[in-house]
Amino acid sequence: MTIKLEKIVPWGRNLDEYISMFDLTPEEKKLKILDCAVGPSSFNYEMTFERYNVISCDPIYKFNADEISQRIQATSQNIIDQIKANYDTFVWQNLQSPENLLKVRMAAMEKFLLDFPNGFQEKRYLTAELPKLPFDNHRFDLALCSHFLFLYSDRLSAEFHLESILEMCRVAKQVRIFLLLKLSGEISPLLTPIIEKLTTKGYKAEIKQVTYEFQKGGNQMLQIFV
Repeated sequence: MTIKLEKIVPWGRNLDEYISMFDLTPEEKKLKILDCAVGPSSFNYEMTFERYNVISCDPIYKFNADEISQRIQATSQNIIDQIKANYDTFVWQNLQSPENLLKVRMAAMEKFLLDFPNGFQEKRYLTAELPKLPFDNHRFDLALCSHFLFLYSDRLSAEFHLESILEMCRVAKQVRIFLLLKLSGEISPLLTPIIEKLTTKGYKAEIKQVTYEFQKGGNQMLQIFV
């Protein structure tokens, strides 16, 4: 699939959010982690700073830091405007306001932009996209994917979802996916049939409550054991 910069809406999250979204324990931070479809999040930078092992993959990494930065500047205010227009569908307990949300997101993305040139050279950031990943079987202990699968159920097919999840299961011993809602705020209709298909293939898949909730009702992840 050819990715065009003008079609991308980059939006990055930080380490604290990852810990809450994926229920990561201090011990689990020591694992070999793959972060899929991650965009300009600061998770890799912050984990590397703490001397942990993370590889991030996303098709956006075909562009350089300046190009990604320009796209962030072009799209970020529109995202906030949309969030303001749907204010009551979000939980503001931690992020407080749309203005503060923008500050938090920009801070995470600025860390990413500073880290990206060196991180790309160090192969911590790789240009790759689901459902095909350029890694050997069981290369990682844990694969993460947030705000991509299930969120875009209206745009991405059930086949794409299943292929992507099976590919993450191929390269990692455990997979965690957050969140399980569509953009509209409803539970993805793909969730139950995908869990059933994973179960028939011998995987243990379960829904787990997490402490993170920004989109109302978006406080669950799918955890898959290989």
